[in-house]
Amino acid sequence: MDAAHAQAFLRRPWDSLATLEREHWAREYARRGPTATLEVSRLLWEHMRRIRPDWPSEAERERDLAHHIALKRAIDRAARALAPLAPG
Repeated sequence: MDAAHAQAFLRRPWDSLATLEREHWAREYARRGPTATLEVSRLLWEHMRRIRPDWPSEAERERDLAHHIALKRAIDRAARALAPLAPG
């Protein structure tokens, strides 16, 4: 990679690109529902397995599970905190 290519990459309008990506996925989700993101997830998983057949490693799986457990606990705490605010 030459320096000009690296500099051009760094000068990309990252905020605008992130906005465009969010808008794209909002439209896709509105049009196709959760199928859109599930399909892309499956395609990315298949791509990773083609370029790295050993992926995910046992350590990567353990980190991923730990992250999911922590996220679930955070969601549960938020749900309990918001429960008194729910109409009912």
